[in-house]
Order: sequence, then C-alpha cells, then structure tokens
Amino acid sequence: MKLGELLVQEHPFEEILMGNQALVRAMVESKTRVVTSYPGSPTPEIASAIADIPKDRQPFYFEFSVNEKVATEVAFGAALNGNLSCAFFKSVGLNVALDTFIQLGLLNIIGGMVVVIGDDPGANSSQNEQDNRNIYRMARVTVLEPASPKEAYEYYKHAAQLAVAHQTVVVLRLTTHVCHARQKIKFAGYKEEKGYKTEFNRENGPYIPLTVLALEMKRRSLKRTGPIISFIKKNGLNRIDKSKDSRGRGVITSGLTWLSVMDVLEKAEYRPGLLKLGVTNPLEKEVILSFLAAHDQVLILEELDDILENQIKAMAYDHGISTKIIGKICDEDFVGEFTPDKTMDKIIATWPEMIPDKIKEIRGKEKEPGNFPAVNVPERPAQMCPGCGHRSAFFAIKKALDENDVTVADIGCHTLGYMPPYEVGEVLMCMGASPGIASGLSLYNRERNVVAFLGDSTFFHAGLPGLINTIFNHHNITLIIMENGTTAMTGHQDHAGGIIKIETLLKGFGIDQVFACDTYSQEKLTTLVKTSLKTEGISVVIARHPCMLKFTRSQQKKQGYVQKHISIDPKACNQTHTCVQAFGCPSFVRNSDGSVDVNTDLCIGDGSCRPSCPEQAIGFEGGEK
Repeated sequence: MKLGELLVQEHPFEEILMGNQALVRAMVESKTRVVTSYPGSPTPEIASAIADIPKDRQPFYFEFSVNEKVATEVAFGAALNGNLSCAFFKSVGLNVALDTFIQLGLLNIIGGMVVVIGDDPGANSSQNEQDNRNIYRMARVTVLEPASPKEAYEYYKHAAQLAVAHQTVVVLRLTTHVCHARQKIKFAGYKEEKGYKTEFNRENGPYIPLTVLALEMKRRSLKRTGPIISFIKKNGLNRIDKSKDSRGRGVITSGLTWLSVMDVLEKAEYRPGLLKLGVTNPLEKEVILSFLAAHDQVLILEELDDILENQIKAMAYDHGISTKIIGKICDEDFVGEFTPDKTMDKIIATWPEMIPDKIKEIRGKEKEPGNFPAVNVPERPAQMCPGCGHRSAFFAIKKALDENDVTVADIGCHTLGYMPPYEVGEVLMCMGASPGIASGLSLYNRERNVVAFLGDSTFFHAGLPGLINTIFNHHNITLIIMENGTTAMTGHQDHAGGIIKIETLLKGFGIDQVFACDTYSQEKLTTLVKTSLKTEGISVVIARHPCMLKFTRSQQKKQGYVQKHISIDPKACNQTHTCVQAFGCPSFVRNSDGSVDVNTDLCIGDGSCRPSCPEQAIGFEGGEK
C-alpha cells in the first residue's frame, strides 16, 4: 500500500515510518483540520507525506505559505474559527514567525493549535544551532519533546488534546534525528470526518491586545499552568526510571539525548536513576524535586543551552535540597548534539567508576591521534548539481564583475556561489537579507559596485521588504534574482512565483531597469549585468533557468526518454581546463595526464558547459545536437 493511502486508512495498523511521516498520521487521528508550512529541513518530509495522500481522501486543508510568519497566522486564523490547526517549519523559521508566535500563548485559541518546529542541534541543515527553548520560555508556551518517531506520533496527539482542551497553542519540539529516524509503530484507528468550522466569535477574546487588556491576557495565560501540569501528570509525560543500584546517582534529560544515555548505560557497571522529561516547558516541579531528593548527585544532560540546568538548580535552592547538580562545565557542552560518544565522555568525566575500565580504555584510544590508519579521503565540498542554472549564471556574472565589487549572498542553492571556483557572495545573514545588507554597503560608496543575490522563493518569502526599502531610500545596488521556478534546496516545493510573475511585480514597483534572460545564454547574461552595474539606483537582473534536478526527474518519467551526455573531443582540447576550474561542473574529471573526461553517472547532457570551452572541444556524445 502506498504511504499516502496508509496514512488515511481507518483501521489500526503497524508500520515502519519516519518520524515526519508518523506525525502526519497523528494529525489525521487527532482530526487536525488546517495545516500550514514553509519548507525547511528537517521537516519537509511532513509535507511530502501529506502530498502522497490521495486528493479525494485529504483529511485536512494544507498550504505552503509564503513564509513562516504567514503560515503561523493562517493556522491561527483557522483555529479562531474552531478548527484544530497546525503550522510546521524549521528552527530558524521561528525567527521569521516570532512577531506572531510570541502572542499565541496570550490568546484564547478556541480550536487549539499545534506548532511543530524542527530544531537543529549540530546545525545539520541550518546556518546556526540556536536553542529555541529560550524562545518557548519567553513565550510561555507548553513544549513537548519526543525522543523517537514513536513518541513523535504519540506526543503530537497529546499536544493536540492539550491544545483543544485548554484552547491554547502547544509546541512539539523535534530535532533532526527524531524527524528522520525510522521506527516500527503501532498506529490507532480513526473514523474519517470532514468539514471545517467557521465559528469565530469576538466574545471568545479579547483578541485585540490594547494596553488596558494586555496584562490581563498575560494573567489568564499564567493561570493555564496549573491545569497543564495536571495534564502532564495524568498522561505520564515525565517519566522516572528507578534503579535498584543507582549508588545515589541520577540523570535528568529529554528528547533524543535520552536515547544516547540509554545506549551508554548498556555498557555501565551500574545504572543511575533516570528522569526523562517529555515536557520541557513548563517544568513539573513536583517530579523534579522528588527525583533530586532521592539522589546524592544528579547529572543534567541537555543539548545546546543550559535551560533545564538553570531552572532545576533554582528549584533545588528554593527548596533547600542539597543534592549535587552537575551540568555544563566547558564550552563544548554548549556545542553540537549529545551523540552516544559525547554522552559517554560526559559520564566518564562525571562518574568514571560507572564505566568499565575496558570501555574507557577503548574510548581513550579512539580519541588518540594516530591510533588508526590514516585514510586519505578527498574533500567533498557542497556543490551545485550538474546542469544547475546557477552555475551558468555565476560563470557569466563573474565575467561582468570587477575584483573590487562587493557581492552579497542569500539563502538558497545559489548560496553555493560562495564556493570555488565562483567565489561570488561574500556576506550571508538570513532569508531575504541581501537587499538590505547591500543597501547598507552601498552608502557613500562611489568606487565599488554592490551586487545582491536573491532566489525566487526567497524573494516572496522575505526579500520584498528589503527591496521596497531600497526603492524608497534610493539605494544604489544591482539585485540579481536567481529564478529556478521552485523552492529547490528543501525539496522542490511550489512558491508564489508560479502565479505572480516577478518581472511584472518589479515593474509595478516602479523599477525601470529590469533585465531578464536564461542563464544558459551566458554572453547575454554577462552583457546585461554589465549594463545593470552602470545604472544609478536600483537595477534588477533576473537570471532564470528551471531547476535541472527537478526538470530531469520529470523527463525521466516520460516514455521513450533517452539520457544524453556530453563528451570531450581530445583533438580539440588544449587542456586549459576552463571547464573544470572556472565552470566547475562536477561531471568533469581531470586526469593525471591533464586530459579531461566526463563522469556519465553525473552528467545530465544539458550542454550548459559547452560555451565555457574556448576551443569548443565540448560536444554531445555520439555527435547528437
């Protein structure tokens, strides 16, 4: 049975699913009615699983919104109508949504709302590893932290139940490996129901936080804490695992770190008591104080910031508990994931007698340099796909730039223009920041051109305010919009550019100098960029070409499709290596004798590389046109 059909079948079943996929089943069983998102790792597979559900069986409304803030607002609006709603996005997406998100805990959300956020300890797919638990505390929202795909499924249902019962928002905090791990899960049945409520009533408010009302709204929010703690206790979301031989030792942890602890304890001489916190905000004081009182020493293991540690130490102080509490002691404790290896090192450093000498000896040798044979593994930097239109664009654009010109990058596949051989894009902040940063760099700058890059999805996501500011304040920059027709980096999701044409929108803003061409027309693109650089004020070049990974996949599904490849004419090739060093397609292989071959496993035969060869030695295999 296909995944989408499986996710909406009414009878119970058991299946191995990814955490993100299991979440969708939880949405179905919980009768979630509206789901919104902006794509971002580690959560895109939630949307992919939703897309797999047959259209005539779709159990809820789903949309990709233009950014995370709007996704939050759409879900919130639907919840005010009485529908259980959900918004999901990645860790740094919360930064975009924050202006709206921070208010949710103050409001009476009659349908209930769940916000699923994929946090990213280790920065596996993000520009930082920010600990959003700081934000959750500030927003005073309830936070559930599953440790596995099974718990992701179960905890979403708890979150939905809690949100509906208390007419509030609940956060389900996932991390990368919970999202992407697979586990065999027993799923409950459900009875299919359709229909959306439209029951908004201002009397359920207030929903206008005027000064006179704002403080009372906060007081009402604080009063929810007691009933929420009761829900946590009733459902056993915080769990104590007692040990007959703890030797007075205890460990408090949550989320995926709990699995790392369990892995390490398989090798331990004795087993400490364990407190697994399934809810990390608000903290259940009673269970924590009881656990502290039952142990002489307690180790708190948490990834990133010392959120739990500081609160638990304060509780112990306030209640006169003398248990020794051990938390973070060095900078590395604040960095990266608590993998089993890192957790092992922490426990050895804290309680060396817990781990057998043989295990410590092996672990010590593993960390010593030179103990294992050196393996010469070549570096494999991130790079654009073969045939990527951005590669052709950077190859052409670089010819138009002076070495003193300043280039500002943005988030997307084109961020990789920073890498050799293009080395275009010297500053990067966050989505949509490039027009604003470039504007600042252009102030009183008469000697150097300032060029900003922006993807088409990011243009609609967060690029418009910076662009409008550039027009309003008459900043002198060139903006190059890298248009590939999709949200490519996170899995080819649709965006507003499929309906709203960027060129039309730019001209509607009153920008006179708007140029556009296909990136495979490299000479033309170079000329347009040169012309744009000579323009006073804001000028825009739209460098467009479809995402070739998405395009090639669609072509391969067609009957009669034949894969083409390019080839090198050894007689014409004079080994200047422009194709390798300047154009940089990973399909090219430079041999030890200087000759160039083509890796046909990578080559897609698009021919975008052909103009790069000064000797025209690149053609199609078999002489095809």
